Amino acid sequence: MSYQVGMAAMHLECPDRLAHTEYNDHYSLVRAVTGLDPLTTPEAWRRFNDAWELDMLWVTNDGPAEWAQRGRVTDMGHAEFMEGGIDRRDTVACPFTDVEEVWAFDAVEEYGLPDMDELVTYYERIWREGQSNNPNQVYTGGYYKTIVSGAIQAFGWDMLLLAAADRRRFEKVLDGFFQLALHHVRAWAKTSIQVFIQHDDMVWSEGAFMQPGFYRMAIFPRYAKLWRELHDAGKIVLFCSDGDFTEFVDDIVSAGADGLIFEPMTSLEYVVERYGQSKVIVSSKVDCRTLTFGKPQDIKQEIDDTLRLARKCPGFVFAVGNHLPSNIPLDNALYYMDYLRANWRR
Repeated sequence: MSYQVGMAAMHLECPDRLAHTEYNDHYSLVRAVTGLDPLTTPEAWRRFNDAWELDMLWVTNDGPAEWAQRGRVTDMGHAEFMEGGIDRRDTVACPFTDVEEVWAFDAVEEYGLPDMDELVTYYERIWREGQSNNPNQVYTGGYYKTIVSGAIQAFGWDMLLLAAADRRRFEKVLDGFFQLALHHVRAWAKTSIQVFIQHDDMVWSEGAFMQPGFYRMAIFPRYAKLWRELHDAGKIVLFCSDGDFTEFVDDIVSAGADGLIFEPMTSLEYVVERYGQSKVIVSSKVDCRTLTFGKPQDIKQEIDDTLRLARKCPGFVFAVGNHLPSNIPLDNALYYMDYLRANWRR
């Protein structure tokens, strides 16, 4: 029933229980739930997704070739989230030495646009294989490096912030990333997907890092153009960003998002009050820091606080909004799911 629950939520059809998804980097949790090692047995992930009754999988794909294979990108290193720190990377390297190089950057010229027919074929194959291997979940399409996230990957934060000081020149740079995203969105729109995730980490945990007016002038109108392509093809569009984008929720909805995926930093109360009856909401008040450092009563409180808001929303998808890292104590992770499962009926 999980697939049906997921699609019912996507269509705001108010399934009998809240829909559910998670972003899971906790290998020990997968072992504890399935008895299989996800590092050596891919089947472990499918069994975990079924055992935890995930109804939707968070999936994006930016095409067959990484940008680093085609042009300049910045390596900002990587923090430790996965078991044994296998994802930690301490190297930091930026190929841009002067902000003038950033202002002269053309993402389309740098990375190129893949052949459209080949790209559609690639995305269709990726989605069909993913949905076939995960028949009990809604397997999404999606694009990760949309506009701001694309600029972050290319330039890193230091050069990006320097370049953003000149709004006119920076908007021209961002337009290159938009044109890349538009090409890939058009390809995804030609596939058989039903749900598309548009990911763009365009704010920080404290909110906007550029002037709000610049977002409204240079970024959100470009989102609207992307989502028009997808809506014309009958796709459901979910917008996803880390950080706190409460002040931009209305702008994103106005641009055409059918749903919002967000961390606990963005106000769940505001989103539910304004859009609880009309949009898909993928989030919760449950914070991975509470799961990691809190006690069961703290976890219970955050679940309860979410349920009071979520039960009245026909398209609510419950998730730990900032993912399940490897250092969550197993007892806490298992308590979270046991309590949620016992209380998620409407």
